[in-house]
Amino acid sequence: MSEKSLSIEVLQGIDSASEVLSYDGQKTREAVEPEILDEQLFQKHVTHLGEAPDGGLRAWLVVFARVHFQSIEQSLTSLRCSAGLVMFSTLGFLLSWGIFQAYYEENLLLHTSPSTIAWIGSTQYAFMCLPSLATGRMFDLGYFKIPFFAASCVLVACTFLTAECTKFWQLFLTQGVGLGVSCGFLFSPAVVIVSHWFSKRRGLALSLTTVGTALGSIVFPVMAQNLIPLIGFQWTVRVFGFILMATLGTANALLKRRLPPVNVRGGLFNLKAFRNKAFTVYCISGIMTLLGFYTELIYLSVSATAIGVSTDFSFYILAIANAASALRVSFGLMSDRIGAINTMVILTTVTGIATIAWPFAKNEPELIAIAAIYGFSLGAYVSLYSVPLVAMGHMEDAGRRVGMFVSLLAIGGVAGPPISGAISTTTGGFAAAGYYSGGIIIFGVVLLLVARYLHLGRLWGKF
Repeated sequence: MSEKSLSIEVLQGIDSASEVLSYDGQKTREAVEPEILDEQLFQKHVTHLGEAPDGGLRAWLVVFARVHFQSIEQSLTSLRCSAGLVMFSTLGFLLSWGIFQAYYEENLLLHTSPSTIAWIGSTQYAFMCLPSLATGRMFDLGYFKIPFFAASCVLVACTFLTAECTKFWQLFLTQGVGLGVSCGFLFSPAVVIVSHWFSKRRGLALSLTTVGTALGSIVFPVMAQNLIPLIGFQWTVRVFGFILMATLGTANALLKRRLPPVNVRGGLFNLKAFRNKAFTVYCISGIMTLLGFYTELIYLSVSATAIGVSTDFSFYILAIANAASALRVSFGLMSDRIGAINTMVILTTVTGIATIAWPFAKNEPELIAIAAIYGFSLGAYVSLYSVPLVAMGHMEDAGRRVGMFVSLLAIGGVAGPPISGAISTTTGGFAAAGYYSGGIIIFGVVLLLVARYLHLGRLWGKF
């Protein structure tokens, strides 16, 4: 490509980036963040806007943070590492809810039922999903850095406030609503921004990004187990707050988008997207899967104590499950080879089976084995769910499409854990809850196969 044609394309990108719709629907050049215009003016080595670099320093660090480099090869690594820090601080922290569930049941909220306490955790998951409807659309329009920074501040503040709470309603508001909403404003943009930089290796890139999730869900439970006896619950949570302050501060400094903002018709929630039958079934599949997906992770520590595992070691079983999910990078390689949905079908089926088997573990070794299998397989869905969504439409609309899907997941996220808790309380054990959760996960897998068929038009193929 000649320098002249490259210059024309860059100028066209600047022009399209400057004509972004503001919230009242009117075109305005002021609606575009100055940093976006700066990136278009000074990125002399940018490839064609429709082509993802698929590698290099900048992309792999947006799998870490935002740094200005002089070439696209250098800049690709920065992207991936930044998104990894976001995953560590959001989903990694939320997936550590099991340690809070166990502590609240045994100490802080001793006279509150497990199913009621579980509403805090399920609200976290739900509110992490709900804001994605807005953040995905805002990201497409170019509103990224300011909402991201504001949500980071709220997340850190709510973490420190959690340490001061002593009643259920206080924990519900700060930990359930506050942490959940702030994580929601951080999560979806981090997922979509990685897709800006990768196409052929998108599965691998997203898998490596979500290793941050696994790392966070290992670090926080292990720290809690060791710090609570030494410095108490309050200061342990404050330490968590300082860690989140450091990781999110780095992510805010380093995350950077590649493509200019685009205003795609359809509004915040584009109902026309559901004319795509594959997308519709895929969304229903996600809701069904989330109804049972995190049941084992939430009640793992509690069930371990119930079969005679020491309270001290029960926290480590949760960490073992999360550590096994760190192997999810292999799912990215597998996805690039056989397709994201094909990989998710295989591994999520294993997740369903492990969830059904979990209540039947009668001793520590059996529980560790099941927890490791569950954690390992769970990583496939968490790391790859966005890959089919990006493939179901144009990249310009990817943020809204992912946001719509994640928002719908909130239905399953908010209802699933309390339903499992109520079943467990009613039956006096976890066996029925395991059947319910595992069964509905497998039903979600069947719907994944239907979505693949509708997209490809045949029973088998790479997708």
